[in-house]
Amino acid sequence: MTALSVNLNKIAVLRNSRGGNAPDILRAATVCLNAGAHGLTVHPRPDARHIREDDVHVLAALCNQRGVEFNIEGNPFAPPRAGYPGLLALCEAVRPAQVTLVPDGDGQLTSDHGFDFRSDGERLRPVIAAFRALGARVSVFVDVGDPFVSLAAELGAQRVELYTGPFAEAFAQQLAGPVLAAAASTARLAQSIGLAVNAGHDLNQDNLGPFLAQVPGVQEVSIGHALIDDALYAGLDATVRAYRRIVDAAAGVNA
Repeated sequence: MTALSVNLNKIAVLRNSRGGNAPDILRAATVCLNAGAHGLTVHPRPDARHIREDDVHVLAALCNQRGVEFNIEGNPFAPPRAGYPGLLALCEAVRPAQVTLVPDGDGQLTSDHGFDFRSDGERLRPVIAAFRALGARVSVFVDVGDPFVSLAAELGAQRVELYTGPFAEAFAQQLAGPVLAAAASTARLAQSIGLAVNAGHDLNQDNLGPFLAQVPGVQEVSIGHALIDDALYAGLDATVRAYRRIVDAAAGVNA
């Protein structure tokens, strides 16, 4: 069955735009879990544009209390700065179930590509080992169709997360067939060498079901932007339940 992890970054963006504590990250996270989310995802960035260091500690405590997975995304090579101790230090402090390594820079609006394992591999190897030493499962962000995805396993990663932005764009244009086929092929390649597969970026209620129907064995989807967009109209509880119905249906579960 595919797990649904709700990314809370956009809640933090709204809060930070005004200051104060509204909307409340902890309250939103609790609603998501009560509605059936299997876990929570955050992507704290060095510029603290959304999720902050203090949020990470609060949400880690909630996940520990509820016995659900906490997934922290981030660039392991981004140096510490005021308000951001670095990804490894954050994870050392809260010990998340999963760390998803993403090659994003400060200037990027959002994550938009996977690692190049040929050029990044030797830098990644000790980093992956350090996160695994904390007891975290390590997933690395990959591009669909990357022929070198097998190198992720050689470097010590346990999962890959398929970057689904291009799929979502093609789906919106009714041109998703080739991208879906490539995603399925990449997933099978990863699984053939012992890597589990996650997916995320621009997945929504329209394209999630078709994606899961064609891409085998997806362990987890991380969804934030589209889910919060839907929640503005339908409410957060109802929206999380709607996404749960999609992932449950994909697994043949009568939700």
